[in-house]
Amino acid sequence: MAKDNSRTTMGDVAARAGVSQMTVSRVLNKSGKTSQTVRDRVQKAASELGYVHNRLATGLRMRFSPLVAVVLPTLGNRVFPEVLNGVNDALSEAGLRAVFGVSEYDDAQEEALVRDLLSWQPRGILLPGLEHSAATRAAIAGAVSASGTRVVEVMDIDGDPISVAVGVAQAEAGREMARHLLARGHRRIAYLGAQGDRDRRAAKRLEGFAEALRAGGGRLIVSRVSEGPSSLAEGRQMTADLLSTTKPHAIYYSNDDLAAGGLMHCLANGIDVPGQVALAGFNGLDIADALPLRLTTTRTPRYQIGFQAGRILAGDDAGAQMASVSGPRVIDLGSELVAGDTT
Repeated sequence: MAKDNSRTTMGDVAARAGVSQMTVSRVLNKSGKTSQTVRDRVQKAASELGYVHNRLATGLRMRFSPLVAVVLPTLGNRVFPEVLNGVNDALSEAGLRAVFGVSEYDDAQEEALVRDLLSWQPRGILLPGLEHSAATRAAIAGAVSASGTRVVEVMDIDGDPISVAVGVAQAEAGREMARHLLARGHRRIAYLGAQGDRDRRAAKRLEGFAEALRAGGGRLIVSRVSEGPSSLAEGRQMTADLLSTTKPHAIYYSNDDLAAGGLMHCLANGIDVPGQVALAGFNGLDIADALPLRLTTTRTPRYQIGFQAGRILAGDDAGAQMASVSGPRVIDLGSELVAGDTT
């Protein structure tokens, strides 16, 4: 029977496994050389005794934290969970663990999360996007100065990173979609988005989209951004409201969730896509291929972005060198326009 974990010590594990406490420490901290047989015995003894190793305390004593802080803007769609999966896989390979919080695109909440997460003295911190409040930047600068905390910003490379940015060129993705729609003969375009003005990456795409649209002789006739979170239901309702008063050649959505909802509205109401109205989204979610009509979208390498960022935060810089003394570094993993049936 396992002992009460509050009274179980490393010495108990060592006695059960028939090894020294130093050997137990090496095995549980994944440091030094031990045989697979010894590792198996130690892990089996720890499991039988219900022993949970305090890696945080060990890390603090050794001035090495096993934790990496991750701030996500939302878990409301699949985009950022996929990024987190990549981060987690990269950190796991290095024996590290992610601790994370969700800001819901709120600057004040992001600042509070950053301060709270940094209080654990993490090895590194991952942030979404490049725009942060002055207070958030100051807190991060203090952590970098005090303990050399690594900083990686993800998804966006259009701006000035604190240290390293891993992502895609958001404005160029918007420009590329505008050129695609123009090439298909669509000139009068509407835009639908969500999250108010808080989703700055979507705002950058819209800016690039509108710029290329004007340059190619097109026109952005309507731009509407709801305050609520993105969802299929929101996209369906926004599309219904838009088409009840306006007849655009095409609708560009800030993401695939909204675009999928828009397609559902059109199919349910006998609106020919793309004959009467073309639809395009962003992110390249699996749903884009699973719809009755394949959605035209921009595919982003979300898992790869997270994995690359995780490697950098863990200290593995192979193939992605950290920022040098000459300044911040930008790592563009690229996006891909996928022309489907809806344009």
